[in-house]
Amino acid sequence: MNTDAANQFKIADLTVTRVLAQLLDRLENSTKPVGAAQYRSVVDHLMNELHLIPHGAELGALLDAHPAAAELYENLYYDVAGLCRSSLDASLAAERLARDSIQRAMHGEPKGGLHGQVRS
Repeated sequence: MNTDAANQFKIADLTVTRVLAQLLDRLENSTKPVGAAQYRSVVDHLMNELHLIPHGAELGALLDAHPAAAELYENLYYDVAGLCRSSLDASLAAERLARDSIQRAMHGEPKGGLHGQVRS
């Protein structure tokens, strides 16, 4: 009997990956502090699942529904895919913010506020 990774994946039907993605979204959006070990455990398990899943429509739908998992996926496959799941506007805004921060650091200018926010 041939039991390759693709056949095993079809049996699992993304259930574990979906649950981990939902949990990561909850941790990311939690208003209460989350333990580093708990967060790391969820991320490690989700990373392992994402490495096993074949790329395709089901994976795309899962990542569309779970932004934290999509960001993790981008980070895992950045070397071959770049920021393929990020919207262009968000990517450009992040690039501009990084460029501005680098310029301020090079010129010794103080940061405008917390997390790059400009004080009024």
